[in-house]
Amino acid sequence: MAKYRNTNPVLTRGYVGYYNFCMIKDLTFDKSTITSLKKIVGSNNIITDKEGVYAYTFDCSHTESNYNNPVMVVFPENTKQVSDIVKFAHANNLPVIPRGAGTNHAGGCMPLHGGIILHFSKMNKILDINPGDLTCRVQPGVVIGDLQKAVDKFALYYPPDPSNLAVSTVGGGIALSSGGPRTFKYGSVKDYVINLEIVLADGTILHTGSNTAKNVTGLNLTQLIVGSEGTLAIVTEALMRLIPKPEAKNVLLVYFNTLDEAVNSVTSILNHHLVPSVVDIIDKKTINTIEDFMPTGLLCDKEAALLIEIDGDTASLPYQQEKIISLCKDNNAAHIVCARNKQEQEKIWMARRSAFAACAKLAPNVITEDVVVPRSKISELSKGIEKLGEKYGIITLIMGHIGDGNIHPNFALDLRDSDTRLRFEKLKKELFELAVSLGGTLSGEHGIGCQKARYLNLALSTETLDIMKKIKKVFDPDNIMNPGKFL
Repeated sequence: MAKYRNTNPVLTRGYVGYYNFCMIKDLTFDKSTITSLKKIVGSNNIITDKEGVYAYTFDCSHTESNYNNPVMVVFPENTKQVSDIVKFAHANNLPVIPRGAGTNHAGGCMPLHGGIILHFSKMNKILDINPGDLTCRVQPGVVIGDLQKAVDKFALYYPPDPSNLAVSTVGGGIALSSGGPRTFKYGSVKDYVINLEIVLADGTILHTGSNTAKNVTGLNLTQLIVGSEGTLAIVTEALMRLIPKPEAKNVLLVYFNTLDEAVNSVTSILNHHLVPSVVDIIDKKTINTIEDFMPTGLLCDKEAALLIEIDGDTASLPYQQEKIISLCKDNNAAHIVCARNKQEQEKIWMARRSAFAACAKLAPNVITEDVVVPRSKISELSKGIEKLGEKYGIITLIMGHIGDGNIHPNFALDLRDSDTRLRFEKLKKELFELAVSLGGTLSGEHGIGCQKARYLNLALSTETLDIMKKIKKVFDPDNIMNPGKFL
């Protein structure tokens, strides 16, 4: 069988938000390749026709690509099938692109050079929940929201909580080391991965660690894989840490007349040794946009709001709440809403989670960026982002996880206009430069993908990048593992 080689780069890269336009030439794999893969996964677990493949060739990023090489989608059902597929790909120099729900904002699961898209929707089993060891063993296609519900039956808790938890998968979370709003108190995915079963670029199956809570035996391969975006190996199973579920929780929505007052309130809360599970910030434009999209009674005349979630044992909750209210008032809080029941908690959270969708009312496209700075620099970052939006004439809305310094500005624009695309590219570069100048970096949880790869040198030294490239070469000498991403 003739080998397929990655000689063609991506022909064009534009930026089109939810308006994804991916040109797929009518290129299909030869019959012998299709037959070989059908022998591994069965005829019902493979898509090769142009129309069927199209739906799997883009994610939530704003990357436009013309694919000049064949693409197919394969749905493995177990680790052996993944290994056999990768062995076949290795023998024929075919790119392999692991894919979960496709909610990536950085182009991390796009098949830039064609190849085999490994879709993990059929490897979605929770294999074990062990209350005694506070662990669960899962396949990569498990939806995070489903996992949280399953462990809740044992009074256990899996804290990583992306806003799209109803569709986001554990495998995607591991690929990006994602976190969400509860990272402030509980950490991100990297803090919950104990051991991984992975498939290397030649099809070898191995485990990265042990099934124990503590392990310093050899190099930490587990944490090397976490956040590597499928460029080093493919995760087929994960042992994840769980914690006891907090007895109680409540949500507060605190409004301020200035951004600085909101930031100062967070500092005061921390200085008084209080650690809320969530401290998110929403600016006035975002508040108004949410209210227009899904009216929930938000106050639209305030400059900023903090969404603060507290949790812990039942006895501690009143103290936490009263103290936080007092500290916010000391920092000139304009209005404070305390949820009185679960329904009101969900109402506040629903408003927060709808922010991205709400922005779609403002323009044909919405682009969510992801930068992180030290918490003390949040005010400078937010004001800088506002100035960039004004400078380039692009609607800019600010929200994010102020507790851990991770801001997600939303940009509403029409990327069908070439001038707008050019202005946004300039804005984006200056946004990354701003974050780095404030002691921050390019991504807190969305990853690098193909969207930010060209900006890595803003945050990483040449020496650091060289080491990363050498590590990539050790794991994937032929560059078949999700090529075109990260490095």
